Amino acid sequence: MTRATLAILFIVGLIGTCLWIVHPFLPATIWAATLVVATWPIMRRVQSGLWNSRGLATMVMTIVLLLLFVVPFWLAIGTIATNAGQIIAWAESLPSVHLPPPPIWLGDIPLIGGRAVAAWQSITDEGTRELFSKIRPYAGKLTQWFIAAVGSFGMVVVQFLLTVAIAAILYAKGEAAAAIVTNFCIRLNGSRGAASALLAAQAIRGVALGVVVTALVQSTISSVALVITAVPFASVLSAVVFMLCIAQIGPALVLVPAIIWMYASGATASATILLICSVPAIAADNFLRPILIRRGVDLPLLLILTGVVGGLIAFGLIGIFLGPTVLAVTYRLLEAWVAERGEVEAMDRRDTA
Repeated sequence: MTRATLAILFIVGLIGTCLWIVHPFLPATIWAATLVVATWPIMRRVQSGLWNSRGLATMVMTIVLLLLFVVPFWLAIGTIATNAGQIIAWAESLPSVHLPPPPIWLGDIPLIGGRAVAAWQSITDEGTRELFSKIRPYAGKLTQWFIAAVGSFGMVVVQFLLTVAIAAILYAKGEAAAAIVTNFCIRLNGSRGAASALLAAQAIRGVALGVVVTALVQSTISSVALVITAVPFASVLSAVVFMLCIAQIGPALVLVPAIIWMYASGATASATILLICSVPAIAADNFLRPILIRRGVDLPLLLILTGVVGGLIAFGLIGIFLGPTVLAVTYRLLEAWVAERGEVEAMDRRDTA
């Protein structure tokens, strides 16, 4: 008993010490592994198209990661951090909005026209002043919280570059790394362990398709609309939209106030264009995200979305991938365990008969 206890304590201490040593590199390693797993099929196709050269494929995929995954986050965080002072000053001095009378065509919309006109008229100048007076202090605090959460911008850049470097190594040695993970899972739980490793890869791939691609589509449409309609601070708002889409909140929190502000400012034509462009941007996640997630992994959509939101709250940005992966593996293991119990009971009934 003493020998077994000391052996276990030694192993736990050794694992804890190793985690303590590699702790500064864990976020970048997790991000790199997530990106590589999500884009591995694409890398294989690129390799087959480049004379089966792993070196050329690794170089191309590294550049693609920089352009599609790292640069958007870098630009978004950098834009918000650079304009932090202006954002806080503007948020703490939100002006009152004077809404014009509702447009004539609004009342002609079938079914909802009358209610829309009534809701528009109910929002008087006094109502908007009261609303903005309540929002004003929280807007500044929310911006300050985000800047504090982002931390040092230079450190974020270092983490991004480290992520790309580790991803390049994993692209070059992906089969060996996958074999190590698979063998470890098999050592834990046999064939079920191997199936769990495969399911984890599929869950990461499905979330990457459903969440990241949808966020890129939504933020692209929103950014183009904000720039075309000449909304002030369009670059900052585009960065905020991208972060909100990644967080599964959507672009409505930015686009709807911008539309109201433009109508209130008298820019009716630009506001209408922004309204028309905002409809597909806001509605994209309702039909695009489920289709993309289903292509990556065959799991209940509610389970995936719960994992995305819960993981984001629990672990931060990387939780978008960790949350659904953990829930997916747990769901499959529980499903297999329940099915095995049913098979055992059926065999017992046959033996009894």
